[in-house]
Amino acid sequence: MIELRSDTFTTPTADMLAAMASATQGDDVYGEDPTVRELEELAAHTLGKDAGCLMPSGTMANLACLMAHAPRGTKVLVGRESDIYIYEAGGASVCGGLVYEPIDNQPDGTLRIADLVEGCPKDPEDPQFALPAVVCVENTQNRCGGRILSAEHLADVRAFADDRGLRLHLDGARLFNAAAGSGRTPAEIAAPADSVQFCLSKGLSAPIGSMVVGDRELVAKARRIRKMLGGGMRQAGFIAAAGIVAIKTADRLVEDHANARRLAIGLADIPGVEIDPEVVETNICMFRVTAPGWTLPAFFAAAREHGLALAELGHGRARAVTHRGVGARDIDDAVDIVAKVLASGKGVA
Repeated sequence: MIELRSDTFTTPTADMLAAMASATQGDDVYGEDPTVRELEELAAHTLGKDAGCLMPSGTMANLACLMAHAPRGTKVLVGRESDIYIYEAGGASVCGGLVYEPIDNQPDGTLRIADLVEGCPKDPEDPQFALPAVVCVENTQNRCGGRILSAEHLADVRAFADDRGLRLHLDGARLFNAAAGSGRTPAEIAAPADSVQFCLSKGLSAPIGSMVVGDRELVAKARRIRKMLGGGMRQAGFIAAAGIVAIKTADRLVEDHANARRLAIGLADIPGVEIDPEVVETNICMFRVTAPGWTLPAFFAAAREHGLALAELGHGRARAVTHRGVGARDIDDAVDIVAKVLASGKGVA
């Protein structure tokens, strides 16, 4: 199976497995797992922050940051197309007592400053309105096609947050893809944010885990919230060892980006596929099936029968995500499968 549904299907490399097998263990809840401490220090240093905390998942990492930043009853300004708003089970409301204020994402993933302003009450003294406490941005922006937020946009959002006295959280699940695709360092991308979450188990290929980084006060709060949410781990050095290798080998992500571009160019030549290769910036390709008579479920089922796994990601679009487990030959085979499926006409009612 050519697996293009997500980069979460990556499996640990031989180097990761070797590091996991030889990792020194301790009790992380006591702060005594040396491999976890090494990972947390590496993550903080790589992103130019003071401290880090290993989390079981990106969902918990984002939630812990929002709860650390925002008192109950305050608002989170978040993109309408963001993972936090759509895919994280409303945790900020359920667990944190926070109110989501969805802000329309532009096609390139950005949030217009004017729209952020509209998300704030005109009179902060009016007790009828919940007050905003934190702004969230997502880089890369998944549902907008893996788009990279520019340094200028992040600076504008930071200035808006400072003007309003708000905190800025960066959901950087694929932050290292943003770095590889922009030529900026992870630290440069993370610099405007008060807190950052990034995933170890997507394109970085570790089996489990995400990181929270920020200043020491923020990370201490997030660590306490992690425990409250049930995320405290004991001998977590096995997980951390793979994460260390993942961060140190992140520069290979450029291969995934090249394969995504190769896929987009190939799909663009197939009748019945709508895609703009020019907007494919990282490892995510979004496309539409416009061939007459085909529904997305029928197309996905037919593609799977030929050995290609794809997924839907809202608004009637298919998503293909490249990763370590997919090579250039797989990409060429995937293009051939899509062409063969659509040419078959079997989706026509």
